[in-house]
Order: sequence, then C-alpha cells, then structure tokens
Amino acid sequence: MNYPSNYRYTKDHEWCELASDTRVKVGITDHAQSSLGDIVYLDLPKVGRELKFHETFGVVESIKAVSDLYSPLAGTVVETNADLISEPNKINASAHESWMLTLESPTAKAQFETLLTAAAYQDFVKTL
Repeated sequence: MNYPSNYRYTKDHEWCELASDTRVKVGITDHAQSSLGDIVYLDLPKVGRELKFHETFGVVESIKAVSDLYSPLAGTVVETNADLISEPNKINASAHESWMLTLESPTAKAQFETLLTAAAYQDFVKTL
C-alpha cells in the first residue's frame, strides 16, 4: 500500500491531512481498515467538541472488532463526515479518502509536523 506522502500518521493508525495552517482532516489508515475487516458502524463526536491530543473521539466497529479512535492532535471538531455514518463501509473501499472529521487549532500545522511521515509510518507497520 502506498500511503499519501502529504499526510501524517499516528501509531494508533489515524492519518491527518493539513487542510490549512489551522485545520486538519482525520481518518484511519488503510492498514487499520484492512486489520479491522468489513466496517459496519462508526461513531463520531459532535461538532464543537474540544479534543485533547490522543483523546478518544469515537469508535469504529467491524465484523471482527470494535476499536477506539484517537485524536492525532488537540483541537475543536468543526466538521464530521455524515456520509460515513450512514455508509461506514466506504472506509474499506477507500480509507485514505474517507475523512472522518476536521479539527481546528491555532497550532494545527505545528502539531501536524510532529506526526509520522508516510515513510516512517510504513516502517512502523512493517514491525507489527
């Protein structure tokens, strides 16, 4: 799997895409969706919720497991992807294009830069 080089990644298997200096889109990686299997349910936070770094923001459920979702940075939820609530299997079809939420923070860009690069994430996944 090729991981988008403009994204950053966490060891919890979330990805971030920098949408602006203050906003990032968040989803789960292809590795995560592949490990989970067929995704059947997704729970996301309400818009306006303040998240701390590594705070649980939701749950993804598959036919195999239930997994918590962790915030890759601190910020405020300004948007969620309602399409994924009604069709969570879209994550299986295209994990890196299926964003779950948008976070806003004045330090989003600086926080983004501290996360794993695509190459570092791929190296990490090889160790699992």
